[in-house]
Parts: sequence; C-alpha cells; structure tokens
Amino acid sequence: METRVAIIGIIVESTESAEPLNAILHEYGQYVIARTGIPYRERGVNIISLVVDAPNDVINTISGKAGLLPGVTAKAVYSKLPEN
Repeated sequence: METRVAIIGIIVESTESAEPLNAILHEYGQYVIARTGIPYRERGVNIISLVVDAPNDVINTISGKAGLLPGVTAKAVYSKLPEN
C-alpha cells in the first residue's frame, strides 16, 4: 500500500474533546512517526503536531475525525515526496 508523509496540525480549544481525540490518535498509532503537544495556557488552547507516514485515506480519516470533534480544528499538509 502506498503511503505519504504528512503533518496533521490539530488545535484543541475544548478539553472535553481531549479523551475522544486521544482515542482517535491511538487507533491510528501505527502510522505516527512523531507527536508533539504544546499547551498554550495564555490562550486556553492545546496545539498538537502529528507527523505520519500513511495512505492518503488514513491521513484524511485522522484529520476528518479529529476535526469533527467539538472545539477541535485539524488540517493536513502533505509532503511532495513520491508515494512509497
């Protein structure tokens, strides 16, 4: 199966969505290369940078499921590397 390297940027504005978001990220953990979380207390948000190597549909699913959670915004940025 062909995969791509991508970064999924996630901004969490609602702490109520933290548990379901972590469940989504755990479900697709096999594709995660790195995960960085930054609590930005002054603005009351948490920022997550997720680096993945996954098929396009998996990247879209992670980003889509995360973005559907209340108070969560997620966007994917794909590398220009050829698919592997």
